[in-house]
This record gives sequence, C-alpha cells and structure tokens, in this order.
Amino acid sequence: MPFYRPNEDDLRPDDDFDPADVPRAIAAVGIDMFTKGVEIPIHEHRKAQLILTLRGVVRCEADQSVWIVPPRCAVWIPGNLPHSVTAAGNVEVYLLFVEPDAAPALPSQCCTLSISPLLERLLLHVAQMPVLYDVDGADGRVATVLLDQLSLAPVEKLNFPMPVDAKLRKIAIAMMADPADRATIDEWGRRMAVAPRTLTRALKRETGMSFGRWRQQLHILIALQRLAQGASVQTVALDLGYEGASAFVTMFRKALGKPPARYLAERRIAA
Repeated sequence: MPFYRPNEDDLRPDDDFDPADVPRAIAAVGIDMFTKGVEIPIHEHRKAQLILTLRGVVRCEADQSVWIVPPRCAVWIPGNLPHSVTAAGNVEVYLLFVEPDAAPALPSQCCTLSISPLLERLLLHVAQMPVLYDVDGADGRVATVLLDQLSLAPVEKLNFPMPVDAKLRKIAIAMMADPADRATIDEWGRRMAVAPRTLTRALKRETGMSFGRWRQQLHILIALQRLAQGASVQTVALDLGYEGASAFVTMFRKALGKPPARYLAERRIAA
C-alpha cells in the first residue's frame, strides 16, 4: 500500500481502498497531509481499527471519550464502534484495520495502547505491503508478528471522558477550546445557570471523577501532546492556565508519577 497524500479536505484513502473489502487479516495505510482542520464525522467499521499518530494533532471521539494521543501511543477502536476523527497541522498518521477474529486477545473496548519501537516499525512496514499480500509468504509472516505484538501492547488510561449530559458536554468542549480557562465548578454553574451540586453529581455519575480530576485529565493529554511537539514546560504551563512551570510540574508528577521531562525521556528511551 503506497503512502497516501490526500487533499486537505479528505483524510480517507483513495476510492480503491476500502479496508472492509480486503480479504486479509489486516490492512493498513499511511496518510501524510497538511490541513488547517478536517473532520471525519461519526462512522464505524466492521473491522477493528488502530490509529497511530506520528506527527500533527489527531483527535478521536469514541465510546464517550475524547482520545488525544501522545507519542508512542495509539487509539484502538473495536469493530462496529461509532467514532469520529479530527486532524490539524502537518499530519502523519497510520491506520491499521484488523479482522475481528484475527486477534481475539485485543481489547473489546476503545482504549489507548502503548506502541513499542518494534510494533511501530511493523506497522510502517505493513502500510507499504500490497493490499492482497501473500498470506503464506514473508508479508503474511510479518502480519502475524504484528498481530502478536499488538496483542501484547500495554493499555494506558489516556482519555478524556465526554459526558452525555448536554451541559457537561458544553463545558468539556469549552475546556478543550480554551484549556487555560481556570473556572471552578461554581463558576461553570453560574455560566450554565445550573446548581454546581447538580453538575458535580452528574459528572461523578457519568465519569467517576471530580471536576478537578476531570479537568486535570484533559490538561495531561494536551500537555503530553504539546511537549512532544517541542513546546517548553513553561509554555505549556502558561497555555494551560498555571501560574508557572512549578505548579504544572507538581500536578503532572502527582498524576503520572514523574515530572514531564523524565516521563518523556523514558518514553523516548523505550522507543
């Protein structure tokens, strides 16, 4: 499958490539594009899908969560699960489609998978293989190894829960658009003309999180993405509404067990 470079308004492979019709355990495509912003509305595939982003900003909404994926991670979407995808910037993304019964050990729910260097290289290789690769040849063996490695990939909790409640959903969208907004739940209650206690109960019921923990999860995902793109800790801290780098680093360490620089360095070494 040759690397695909679509127009700005198209994030799909060409019309000759429909992964649902490929009679193989896996089918993959790499997409390289620059876009000011493109969205693929809610849709679903019979096959499961893995979305690996190597460059740019790709966001997926599925299973009542937004998945903003940092480096060395990918979103796993089981078959027949409705999802939408948005992308912006200089994007390099790889899409892998997997027959539902080809890897039964893979998660049955949407999640983030940690991608090892070997798995990444296998995926990049598979994206260059013929669509109808020789199942009994070298390409078929590569496909088998890829599925084995994918089944072993660690699951990471890197999602931002999107509530069904309309007012909470508006808050979520507003926080994603302006992550520096430090409004409290009381302030959001006034903005939405809803009692803060009502919002708090609904949020806890739907996500299991307090408002502070919910917003913190969004900040962690945005921070990981921006830091990986080369932004400084100070810049990210200010962009997220912190008074300075120290407060941001403290939050990050409490959430992930280590400061940002060490967290990212260890991921690069692991890569």
